[in-house]
Amino acid sequence: MTIEKDTVVQDHTQALNDHGIMVLMAGIEHDTVKPVVEWILHENYVRKKKLKELILMICSEGGDLEPAFALIDVMKNSKIPIKTVGLGQIASCGLLIFLAGTPGRRVLTPNTSILSHQFSWGNEGKAHELFATVKEFELTQKRMLELYKDSTRLDEATIKSVLLPPQDVYLSAEEALAYNICDAVG
Repeated sequence: MTIEKDTVVQDHTQALNDHGIMVLMAGIEHDTVKPVVEWILHENYVRKKKLKELILMICSEGGDLEPAFALIDVMKNSKIPIKTVGLGQIASCGLLIFLAGTPGRRVLTPNTSILSHQFSWGNEGKAHELFATVKEFELTQKRMLELYKDSTRLDEATIKSVLLPPQDVYLSAEEALAYNICDAVG
């Protein structure tokens, strides 16, 4: 009798989910975020015996901002506190998702690398299309700054100069702690 690899992985994933743990080890896209959104909604609205805490473990190189902000909104509206745990690397919008964890419950493992940067965008088209894109750029930048301010309690000038300057910023877990990106390293 051979056990299929996919069945074993599904069993492990379900066992973790049953204990309030979700692992997000992928780029941020609609397909990778959807199971996390569904899990949080299920735990909040379907599960009869509510857990005291949900744990979202993140190792991500980042990706698309739209699904990231969708997940962030669901996290922020969860009635159950969400502990975020950064593993390996959390970068770009993976970092934004990490920041959206419940204050006091954002933990980085000691070997986690952080990448904070301005988001990339590009568009082509007619002038009126470009003006619309610029407006979306400004709205997205404002959302990012608000999340950084709410999560780190740093002022906008510090965030722009230290965490979101024109170049990429890499931080160790300890440096991230110094800027209130996380609440603990352990």
